[in-house]
Amino acid sequence: MSMIIVTPLSALKGAIRRYQPSHMITLLSPEHMIETPDGVEPGAHLRIAVNDVSDPAAAEQPPAPAHVEAMLTFASAWGAEQPLLIHCWAGISRSMAAAFIVLNHRLGAGHEDTIAKAMRRRAPHAFPNMLLVRYADARLGRAGAMIRAVETMGRGLVVVEGECVELPLDLDTL
Repeated sequence: MSMIIVTPLSALKGAIRRYQPSHMITLLSPEHMIETPDGVEPGAHLRIAVNDVSDPAAAEQPPAPAHVEAMLTFASAWGAEQPLLIHCWAGISRSMAAAFIVLNHRLGAGHEDTIAKAMRRRAPHAFPNMLLVRYADARLGRAGAMIRAVETMGRGLVVVEGECVELPLDLDTL
């Protein structure tokens, strides 16, 4: 079954061994950016140097529309035969936003609430970065549906670090 795996940086090596992803997206602050780990081809690794903020004025490298565009382009090239692994520092905000964005792109308009509910059920700690979601909502022409879906998720369980989460690409099993 094709899926997206979301994990914190601390569980990355184990997730690569377990899931053997064909593609990987890293969202880390510039000062914490990693090289491509063993088990992932460098050309199949998108590295996005971005701070985890929801206000563009709050950091030197805030999320930007170009980051969303890079994610969508990269995810479109993913054949989905093997998992796509997405991670950030804690597996709570940037990586969950990226997974939400990729799922919405892949599954199409009208499924925003279903995706958000599934994400909350599978990841009680998920708190997608709203700035990334806002940019994706505009880019995908969702007229606020992605934003509203994430807002209905609420803050979620407050934790220091999330756990590895499987998000199937199929609406019936999501």
